[in-house]
Amino acid sequence: MIWSFIKVVLFVAIVAGLTLGASYLAETGSGVRISVADMEFSLGPVQMVVAVLVALLVLWLVMKLAGLIVATLRFLNGDETALSRYFDRNRERKGFQALADGLMAIASGEGKVALAQAAKAERYLGRPELTNLIAAQAAEVAGDSKRATEVYKRLLAGDRTRFVGVRGLLRQKLAEGDTETALKLAEKAYALKPRHQDVQDTLLKLQAEKGDWKGARQVLGTKHRQGLLPRDVFRRRDAVLALQEAKEVFSDDAPIEVREAAIVANKQSPDLIPAAVLAAKGYVQSGKPKYAARVLKKAWEAQPHPDLAAAFAAIVPDETPTARLKRFEALLSSNPNHEESRLLRAELQIAAEDFPAARRALGDIAETHPTARSLTIMAAIARGEGEDDAVVRGWLTRALTASRGPQWVCDKCHNIQSDWTPTCDNCGSFDTLSWREPPHAAAPMANGADMLPLIVGRPASDPQKGEGDYGSTADEGSEKLVILDEEVGQRS
Repeated sequence: MIWSFIKVVLFVAIVAGLTLGASYLAETGSGVRISVADMEFSLGPVQMVVAVLVALLVLWLVMKLAGLIVATLRFLNGDETALSRYFDRNRERKGFQALADGLMAIASGEGKVALAQAAKAERYLGRPELTNLIAAQAAEVAGDSKRATEVYKRLLAGDRTRFVGVRGLLRQKLAEGDTETALKLAEKAYALKPRHQDVQDTLLKLQAEKGDWKGARQVLGTKHRQGLLPRDVFRRRDAVLALQEAKEVFSDDAPIEVREAAIVANKQSPDLIPAAVLAAKGYVQSGKPKYAARVLKKAWEAQPHPDLAAAFAAIVPDETPTARLKRFEALLSSNPNHEESRLLRAELQIAAEDFPAARRALGDIAETHPTARSLTIMAAIARGEGEDDAVVRGWLTRALTASRGPQWVCDKCHNIQSDWTPTCDNCGSFDTLSWREPPHAAAPMANGADMLPLIVGRPASDPQKGEGDYGSTADEGSEKLVILDEEVGQRS
């Protein structure tokens, strides 16, 4: 409101001033006489002012026309001018519009449209660091892996786009299944950006598949130092990798290094069953059976497992069933109510021919949680107590179709494995195997005699004995269990 009033006042003042000036010039009566060749012009005061204004206007127009001619000549010469800037802005606007349309096409899965928009953006913008990336992604969406690879290789030339090019080629090689080249590209990408989490995970997975446990531990340590892994997760996974290092050394017959690596792995994650078993073997090799027993007891307290029991039995391989049962009390007492502890106690009692004690130890497991193992134990108890063959066969028949019980199961894809490995054999996920009973686990038990070495001692060295024939420590009760387990295996 105030500004409008001010503008009106200024306009009135200007008009009044011009009017007063024109009146003053008219009253003076003097003018200007101009002679050009044989022509003479006489101008009054007002006419003189108008002539001056017209002359100024003509001069301004001439200057603008001259400037336009100069700008046109510079534009044709390639110099930057207002005219060139106008066309540049127009091309830039069209180029960025093509980029936006290309991104929308990629998001909607229209590969051919995205490729066309990427080519249009390149034509208008001439900025390969932007358009090459869109072109590569568009080629991937369109399924043209060859063109995508070519574009990613062009990105390797620039410092700003080198990482993007390496990572794009890495994805291409992973899709093709070329893990050898993918590992080298992942190492290159990790060297360019060591804090990139996706590159770290990819490199860690490839190193684990390749068996480069030392390199994988270095990457894992980097993730932990950068705060990308909680301390407990880092310790667990580092223990897994250290365990694999120990296994690799073990295959090369280097027991000292095995002991060191396995013991480190066990200290980092005492509940890692394979690490506890390998550490116990290392202690036994170094003549420290008490340390081996301590490691296995701690692991049993966290998670009872048949491999731990087998390793505990291997500490004193040549002992009678009664002595073994007495020595195992120290292990069983650390987790007495666990199902694995009750099954193990029943098997040890069978080996000692104390079948009533074995039945008491087993309790109602065969009814509440029937598995091939628990039902086979019940068959052995029935045979040892002299029950009819029909009763024994009944237990064995149920064992054929019962669940196998806990197994190594991948938490991600639910794949079942007979042995623990750091990566899943099916999906390749790292540290996803857990000892648990899978859903719908009813299946025949492939080998019912897996626990016999634990019960009756190590196999005899007599070459005339069969693979399933054990040494002299096997008494009558153990021989009955051998027969029952062989029946289950044959029926399977």
